[in-house]
Amino acid sequence: MMESFSVSLFGEERKIRVYLPLNKKDKKDPVLYMHDGQNVFGNEEAIGGVGLELDDYLAKKEVELIVVAIDQNSGERVNEYCPWVNGDYTTKLLGKTSSEGGKGKEYVEFIVNELKPLIDSKYGTNPNETYMAGISLGGLVTTYAACAYPHIFKRIAGLSSGFYRNQEEIEQLLKTADLSYLEKVYLDCGTNEGGEKLAGPFLETNKAIFEIIRKKGIEAELKVIEGAEHNYQAFKKRIPEVISYLLE
Repeated sequence: MMESFSVSLFGEERKIRVYLPLNKKDKKDPVLYMHDGQNVFGNEEAIGGVGLELDDYLAKKEVELIVVAIDQNSGERVNEYCPWVNGDYTTKLLGKTSSEGGKGKEYVEFIVNELKPLIDSKYGTNPNETYMAGISLGGLVTTYAACAYPHIFKRIAGLSSGFYRNQEEIEQLLKTADLSYLEKVYLDCGTNEGGEKLAGPFLETNKAIFEIIRKKGIEAELKVIEGAEHNYQAFKKRIPEVISYLLE
């Protein structure tokens, strides 16, 4: 069952899409927060025309999980999903400087302080089982959220995470953050992310993040998918495994 409503985020109306299990009733279910909301469920409103169709999968498998998907602002996506302004690693990788980024912290604060309390009050959630997952830059801001609020986002997933936009800062934060509440981390990355120029660095940046997490003793998995590209056809194939891992 799908519902939607609008909230104010960064001074504009933003659509929130919510999937509720069909057998919801009075049960207290875990909640998974996701970014790029237009692309989480059906194809009709998906940017690029391909969505994850996660609602179909969850309904078919009768998965007892609430999914809250926050629509993106396509013009502000890099700004909102990067907690810090893009740094030297970004410049080196892209071959040009970028002043984008820096709104990610405020974006996560909105989820924690405004959206989560609303969801917990409106639906039958288990507030102690709150997870987050994201794709590309959504994986970056998800990892930041787990570092900033590990007592809230206890299980996270990043598909083809674009860590490179804030590589220096997210590595340092992971090293210093108290992640003792963090239960599970799923990461994956294709070997052809972003084409010939970006594929190698994209995979290496994901491996670097995974090693920091693994060394902190957290249950974590990094799947390297041979030949996988950076698109929703690829992400859609992997999302069932991601959900299974988070809920195991």
